Amino acid sequence: MSLKIKKLVRILMPVVFLTTGFSVFGKSTIQKLTSSDKASAGKVTEAAPVSRIPTGLKEHSVGIGVGQTFVAGDFENSGQDQITWDLLYAYSASYSFDLLANFHHSKHKFANQFTQLTSLNLGIKSKFYQIDSFSPFVVGGFGFYAPKVKRLVNNQLLESKTKVVFGYHLGIGGDLKLNEKVAIGLMAQYHNPFDVKQEIGPEVEGSYYKLLITALYTF
Repeated sequence: MSLKIKKLVRILMPVVFLTTGFSVFGKSTIQKLTSSDKASAGKVTEAAPVSRIPTGLKEHSVGIGVGQTFVAGDFENSGQDQITWDLLYAYSASYSFDLLANFHHSKHKFANQFTQLTSLNLGIKSKFYQIDSFSPFVVGGFGFYAPKVKRLVNNQLLESKTKVVFGYHLGIGGDLKLNEKVAIGLMAQYHNPFDVKQEIGPEVEGSYYKLLITALYTF
């Protein structure tokens, strides 16, 4: 197993355990309560989980994500992992799918070099299960990336030209609605901007992971 895959597994494990644990525990609890109700009533009834705080439609949400960004690939040669922040916007298009927009900018320094990561991306957020006010989800989409590096090329420090390229991102996480307006959650994401060709020196290429604590306000 490559170092990149091991790092991704290590990052995603806490979020996967959290979302799976909540889902299994919540489903088990509902089944027990349903069975108890059936026994006491003496007849067969259909019982479906009802959200304590229902998800609204056509609502806008803004928020922030704070956590660790892990640089990988060639980005790791000129920068190091550090705490960063993201700006988030979500629009609830349906009960199961949201539009999620993300903007982030960070500069990762290492010695006299650096890796600078800037992105504005859009994704579809799919809430595949809901119990009470907790919703695990997966997200994926495309976006615009402007990676920039200062690195050693032929024993000389050279700064790459900034160019905007396309790229994609994938993620998993879970949201917990505290009330009708505020939600907190966890999200792990993988970002892969496409390679940026340079007139001098090799292409700028690499990827990075994010593990974020999120907070959203709905209006």
